[in-house]
Amino acid sequence: MTQKIVVKICAVIMGASGFIILFSTLFPIFSYEWEAAQKYPTLISPLVDEEKGSFVFSGSDYTKASNWFPAKKDSEIVDNGVSIFTISVPDLNIDNALVRVGGEDLSESLVLFRGTALPGQKGNAVIFGHSILPQYYDPKNYLSIFSTLPTMEKGGLIYANYDGIVYTYKVKDMFEVKPTDVAILDQNVQGHYITLVTCTPPGHPLKPKRLIVRAELIPTDI
Repeated sequence: MTQKIVVKICAVIMGASGFIILFSTLFPIFSYEWEAAQKYPTLISPLVDEEKGSFVFSGSDYTKASNWFPAKKDSEIVDNGVSIFTISVPDLNIDNALVRVGGEDLSESLVLFRGTALPGQKGNAVIFGHSILPQYYDPKNYLSIFSTLPTMEKGGLIYANYDGIVYTYKVKDMFEVKPTDVAILDQNVQGHYITLVTCTPPGHPLKPKRLIVRAELIPTDI
């Protein structure tokens, strides 16, 4: 009798543990989807073929930056000759995170897409960062560094330390795009911008969307 009770208790504990694990994995994803539906009611410039859907890239390795926007071919990338700089995002507790220009491995650093502007230059500096479930967020772990990027708000500040100069950017816009919308990599030479990009929902195994946080340089008096 005692053995049966122990078995039942173990079964209940295992069942409860499984439910907790499943809930803790799925709830942040569904919660993000609900909040995103209010915050970003439509995807900007949905260029994806609806017959293929946005899950066509689900088998890709998203620790590699080149898999994030597959429609942007390597032949379109131009080497700008600079290797590394750092960014800080106080609202996310990110302090001097390494950004590798034209890098590939998002488990080792953030990556600035080759051919986009460098900090301080006219144009659009586009920086990719990996994300996982937000409860595992660690601002010092590059696999989780942008997990809380959706919590950014307009007016938030981003600091880029490049070549001994710190440039301050203020967040102007946040929106989502599909993986084939490479328009976010375009250069607007009428201004100075920095764009942070991550896959959403954070922790979603299929990585169906990209969150775009765009900030504009705050001019400084010299």
